[in-house]
This record gives sequence, structure tokens and C-alpha cells, in this order.
Amino acid sequence: MNAPYEIRHAQPGDLTGVLTIYNHYVEHTPITFDLVPQTEAQKRPWFESFATSGRHQFFVAERDGQILGYAYTGTFRDRAAYDGTVECTVYLAPGQERQGMGRALYARLFDAVRDQGVHRIIAGATLPNPGSVALHESMGFQKVGIYTEVGYKFDRYWDVIFWELKVEPTVV
Repeated sequence: MNAPYEIRHAQPGDLTGVLTIYNHYVEHTPITFDLVPQTEAQKRPWFESFATSGRHQFFVAERDGQILGYAYTGTFRDRAAYDGTVECTVYLAPGQERQGMGRALYARLFDAVRDQGVHRIIAGATLPNPGSVALHESMGFQKVGIYTEVGYKFDRYWDVIFWELKVEPTVV
């Protein structure tokens, strides 16, 4: 059994570990539609845009200095009327799947943004991806649709499913 891990806000030194995970998916899967690995120089401004409060937060799961997974909320659309809606993402290092880490990261993230003016959380996943489907539906997301053949990678087109989660403010 793996030792426990800590879930905490991302820190500047975490970007290398985050990109190690992300670039694995860029190179080996259709889970992300980026086609080339990302560099720290490319991603640093994006990474530094997250805060420890507000609608856009970034959490990592870390054990013994190693980033095992991460989840964040970011902008859904860039027009002001969409401000109460965020899009979420979760990635786990290979071998960390199906151990509850994705669910734990999302739970911590969603709790952190719950009272920050977030009304809806949107999530999407390339299909097929039974693990992601199971995770999102277990977290209470409702399927809102599938865009067919919208991403082209590895010499084929891929479908993308989208879900939404209604966020209820904390009742005191």
C-alpha cells in the first residue's frame, strides 16, 4: 500500500512535477489535445495565475517531494457573464489511477471554490475514458453532451464529453 499523500495548494516549485505528468499525457494519450510537450517557460505565466483563494485555484497531491497528481479550476469563457462558471481539470501520474486520489483532489478543490462565487463547474474528457467518466459521475456531475470528432490526434478524430456540476454555497 502506498504511503499517504498530502493535498495542498500548488507552489512555484511544483511546475516541473506538474509538467512531467501532463507531458506524459501529451505524448502518449489523446486525453489532452496538445500535440507537443509543454515547457516550463511556456507554462509558467499560466501556472502563476492561480491563487490560494477565489474561483481559480490549483491543488497538488504530493508524497515525499513528488507530485502525484493535480487538479485546478480555470476560466470557462472569457466574457464577464461567465465568471460564476469555472472549468475543472484533474491529472494523475501514471500508476496513481483508481486509488481515490482524483476524487480527493476534486473534493478539496471544490470545497475551496464553493464560497468563492462559483455557481457551476464544467468538466470535459476525451472518449473513451471510463476512469474519467466514473470519476466525474461519482462526484455528482451531470452529462450535458458529447461533441463528436472534435479533436484530431494520433491519426484519428476523438469525441469529447462534457459535464456540469451545480455548486451549492456552504450553509452556516
